[in-house]
Amino acid sequence: MFGDDGPADILKSSYQYGTSALNQSSRSQPLRTFLFGYPLHNSLAPLLHAKIFEGLSIPWTYSPMETQDASRFIPALKAPDVIGCAVTMPYKVSMMSVVDEVTAEGKIIGAINTVFIRKAHDGSPRYIGTNTDCIGVRESFLQNFPDVLEHSTGKPGLVIGGGGACRSAIYALWKWLGASKIYLVNRIESEVTDMIQSLKTAGFDGELIYVSSVEMAEGLEAPVLVVGTVPDFAPREEGEITARNIITTFLSKERKGYVLEMCYHPKPRTEFFEMAVAAGWKVLYGTEPMIYQGVAQQVLWTELSQENFSLDEVKKVISEKLEKI
Repeated sequence: MFGDDGPADILKSSYQYGTSALNQSSRSQPLRTFLFGYPLHNSLAPLLHAKIFEGLSIPWTYSPMETQDASRFIPALKAPDVIGCAVTMPYKVSMMSVVDEVTAEGKIIGAINTVFIRKAHDGSPRYIGTNTDCIGVRESFLQNFPDVLEHSTGKPGLVIGGGGACRSAIYALWKWLGASKIYLVNRIESEVTDMIQSLKTAGFDGELIYVSSVEMAEGLEAPVLVVGTVPDFAPREEGEITARNIITTFLSKERKGYVLEMCYHPKPRTEFFEMAVAAGWKVLYGTEPMIYQGVAQQVLWTELSQENFSLDEVKKVISEKLEKI
């Protein structure tokens, strides 16, 4: 499923942090994983992981731990039957400081969404924080468009938004998908300025360009890969309207490419999704990166190679769930 380029070969690279946390009987024991965050009532992660465990015939569970009390995290993580966890808002940044180590992608992105366990030389557990959201973005493009690198390498990319998902998308386009530079569009310039500074400080050395006007967008080379990371709200404020006009300008360029719309709730076909389709782009649903980042988490927890995972049933149950919302 995943490539073998750097951290994308996640199982192999995970052993640089220690040896396996499992024994011969671990996959037949009722071990636990959980999701730590608040609020969690709209999360599809429990359904996703339950279906993956079912497909693997492993009696493990994944449960939401919805709380505003950050102090509950370490006791929950270090319970003897816990084999790892997922971390979501508002804890993706704060929990970086409580794990034993953070992977390179987690450090540059500035947030973790996963903790996995490896053993130190003395046999004690080491809790490693990482970010699989970037792998979700990467694999969404690679798995759905196998020849995408032939088109994206050496060409600009575009990321819309200024939050945490934006940083994961930037990392994926820069690290694995060949973007020569990355355009950034957001309603608030200061959010982008702060994000760029944070990325650079953490070791990001790609070229990031804040696109501030339609006129600027008109003069830039068309992006090949576009990732949208903002909620599905119609633009109202001046900054939102300007950002939408810039996006429309990019989508209207003669050369078309590939769009990943990461927003999928409450409906996967967002206004931006429909705009991109109408403009002639190939568009991916936001459930794609959600599924692939979850599989990456499972690889780290179960220590099973990617070939063990079949996603047809997983994608089916997620799609059926969204249709009922």
